Amino acid sequence: MTKWPTEKHCCSWLGLAPHTDTLAPHASAGVSGGKVLRSRVLQTDNRAGQAFRQAAASVVRSQCAFGAYYRRKKAQMGPLPAWVATAHKMARTVYYLLKHRVQYEDIGAAAYNQTQAERELVFLKKKAAKLGFILTEGRVS
Repeated sequence: MTKWPTEKHCCSWLGLAPHTDTLAPHASAGVSGGKVLRSRVLQTDNRAGQAFRQAAASVVRSQCAFGAYYRRKKAQMGPLPAWVATAHKMARTVYYLLKHRVQYEDIGAAAYNQTQAERELVFLKKKAAKLGFILTEGRVS
């Protein structure tokens, strides 16, 4: 894994990283005022990238963390960008596993969803405090 200095380089080589169009080294056609106007994944014939896309398509109904990630991203972006996002996440995970020589342990869809719910609750508490509100925990019926 020494060919790529970081996981970002590896994912870019695989054709799974987002790409903002640029005309010149410092002028960006896809960004205006700090806002990304146009971003896409570059077309590539990389077979490893195709394999990650196929792997992402296979976890659609799986009860693993990648399956839960795909379903969350599908609700946000739609099915095709969610496939690429899931393939990108899988590629980053494989890069880490190979680089650090550790074994993969899947936490499962339920644990992944629980973690996401906890993160969202922390975000909402910070947002409420920033707006001058106090968020209390309780069930709404």
